[in-house]
Amino acid sequence: MASKIKVDTLETANGSGTIALSNQLSGMTSASMPSGSVLQVVTSADISTQTTSTSTSFSDTGVTATITPTSTSSKIFAVASSSCMIKGTSYNVEAEHRVLRGSVEITAALTAYDYWSGGAPSQGLLLKANVHLSNLDSPATTSAVTYKIQHRVTGTNYSATTFFPASNSANIKKGCRITLIEIKG
Repeated sequence: MASKIKVDTLETANGSGTIALSNQLSGMTSASMPSGSVLQVVTSADISTQTTSTSTSFSDTGVTATITPTSTSSKIFAVASSSCMIKGTSYNVEAEHRVLRGSVEITAALTAYDYWSGGAPSQGLLLKANVHLSNLDSPATTSAVTYKIQHRVTGTNYSATTFFPASNSANIKKGCRITLIEIKG
């Protein structure tokens, strides 16, 4: 049996007024939401091509998303995910990925590596890994901000190539995402 509570009036805890219950959500704005509320979510579009790099400097992967915060006190939770691959002809092969807001690095991680020390592999070394990066950012603006993923070769063996994502297949490219979640500060 379902229960019902019927009252004529709800009074505030300190007795200073009453609480109207009808249409409580109508007219609610981001300004009236409590701190910690999710205000908006933006996800990047699918990338069209696999990117490669042999550089030790970071280069763009093509994964970007832009969000316009509703308040300067908002936080942006940036979550990036994909797969990557690195191919080298010697040991100590590493790939690094990072997320930038504009030109500011907000998080970075070593995402594929191998410290095989048995000498140079005869067929080349091929490593695949998943990329998961996240961080809570404070852009302190109400202007549009763009976040992106970059990658590079690092480690002691610079004779390597990174691939982002790990495969050029349509399904794997669809898995390359950066999602931005605005959280009220």
